Amino acid sequence: MILFKQIEALKKHLAQISGSIGFVPTMGALHEGHLSLIEKSNSENDITVCSIFVNPLQFNNKEDLKKYPRTLPQDMTLLKEHNCDIVFAPNAEEIYKVDSDSVLDFNVGLLDTLFEGSLRPGHFKGVAIIVNKLFDIVKPKHAYFGLKDYQQCMLIDKLVTDLKLPVQLHFCPTLRESDGLAMSSRNARLSELARQSAPRIYECLNYAKANYRTKNITSIEEWCKSHLLEDALYTLEYFNIVNAETLMPIENSKEKAVALCAAFLDGVRLIDNLVLN
Repeated sequence: MILFKQIEALKKHLAQISGSIGFVPTMGALHEGHLSLIEKSNSENDITVCSIFVNPLQFNNKEDLKKYPRTLPQDMTLLKEHNCDIVFAPNAEEIYKVDSDSVLDFNVGLLDTLFEGSLRPGHFKGVAIIVNKLFDIVKPKHAYFGLKDYQQCMLIDKLVTDLKLPVQLHFCPTLRESDGLAMSSRNARLSELARQSAPRIYECLNYAKANYRTKNITSIEEWCKSHLLEDALYTLEYFNIVNAETLMPIENSKEKAVALCAAFLDGVRLIDNLVLN
């Protein structure tokens, strides 16, 4: 496994590779969810590249950026154990240096006004900029993302489609702990008490899935909100059932639906989702 921190050195190395390149972009603090993407890439490509970069442009909260876990030595050990070929771990100055390509002026559309977009101004623009930059640097044939960040997957799909980028996207199922909590780098910040309460989110998502065909959507949403807020550690941002392709309100039960949730649990922000049909 080779570690690169400079763009040009990585580009020079990748230019010598004739086989297919699989790419797993991450912000580090790796867990089994990330590692499952590495394994999938390994099984479908000649070379797997993993990037580790905490992107400041996608954090609208400076405290959140400061607290985001940075665990490069441990990440490197895990990636080596899972047969990753190349790690790209630049700093912000390298990625956004003055002589690099200009900032992408990408229209993220309605995604910027709904759910994560409305609550985190500029977040999706920051994601679009860094993913476009990384795709340009690595030039992968395949790229792998986890579906826990549902809107982010929608954004990346829009980015690739609108800009006609030559990369095949793979959106992989959310990996969960044994009690249903979606694996996330933020979980490490949960207190012992908060960790015991964390499965409530998945309980609500499963309730929505079990009752979507038989109960009124509003009543399902209200039950789930109440169930979360019964626990004083939760501060709810949203729990909504919407069209899985547009994020608009459901008009009939034949539409593909997704339940989306975001909440602070004892000060740690968690997001999750579940496709209902």
